[in-house]
This record gives sequence, structure tokens and C-alpha cells, in this order.
Amino acid sequence: MPNYQRVLEPGGIYFFTLVTFQRQNLFIMSEVRALFFESLDHTRRYHPFEVIAYCILPDHLHFIWEMQENDANYSGYISQIKRRFSKAYIAQYGMNLQKSGSRSKRREVTVWQRRFWEHYICDEEDLNRHIDYIHYNPVKHGLVHKPGDWEWSSFRDYVSLGHYDSDWGTDDRVGGEKFDFGE
Repeated sequence: MPNYQRVLEPGGIYFFTLVTFQRQNLFIMSEVRALFFESLDHTRRYHPFEVIAYCILPDHLHFIWEMQENDANYSGYISQIKRRFSKAYIAQYGMNLQKSGSRSKRREVTVWQRRFWEHYICDEEDLNRHIDYIHYNPVKHGLVHKPGDWEWSSFRDYVSLGHYDSDWGTDDRVGGEKFDFGE
């Protein structure tokens, strides 16, 4: 297995994807989304970082965070968020899926996939492309016809700030051009 090395740039901006274990649709209930936001807010109280954009889908989450000037410990903060959320979720809803032998041995629960995806944002164009990706994701997954119809993202905040028109992303196009996120 290759030795993957995360980019650790204090004050950096990062795109993240967190996925539920076996793509369980945990986030279809508003109470579960609230548990996640409580876990996020709790971690941010002790380890401040800015959430630039987000989208919560039924089985995964996307975020863009800007770290504090002297801080690059996003991996530790994601771990804290996942752990706090998992404890609250299990206390309220119990365990849904059977643990594998490996998960039992490591004392892991079946709420999240073990790892997460991260991408270091290298410039403003990269940032804007990832913000668009996050906001268009509910359309991509067939959950809504336009980003403004999805309540659990920062899209409406961006509309109110004038960054998007309210009909941005309708019909898989912007300004007549097909979306291409370079996936």
C-alpha cells in the first residue's frame, strides 16, 4: 500500500468529503443533521476554523474549511467531529450495521468510513471550482433539480451574498456551458 501523505499547510484551505459506513442514508433526518452540526460546532469552539462552504447529502458530506494561521490539524478535528457524532448517534439511534472482525478488533463503530477525502485548495480558481462542486452536488446525485432546492448546503448563503443567482446550476448548465468539475 502506498504511503499517502496529507498536505499540512497551516492556515490552508481544504476541501473534504466524509462518507457514512456502507453509504448509509443517516442524514435524511433533520435530527441527525442537527447532531452533526452540534459535533462540528463543539469542535470549532475549541479549535477554530472557518467553514467556507458545505453540503450535507444523505450518505456523505462535503466541506471547505480555512484553517487558522498556525494550524493544520484538520485530520484531528475531523476525527473529533466523527467521534462525537458517532457517540451521540449511537446513544440516540443505536447501531444499525454489523461490525466486521477488523472493526471489532479496532473498537470502531459502523457510522463512518474509516478515512476521509481531502484536497488542498491551491488558488482562487481551485477554490471557486470546489465551491461550485459542493453546491451542485445535490443536483448531480438527482436529489433536486437546482441547487437552491437543497436546504442543507451553504448555497443560499452564497445567493444572499450575491455570489450566485438563485437559478444557478439549473439543468446542469451555467451560462449555457456544461458543468465540468474535472472528476
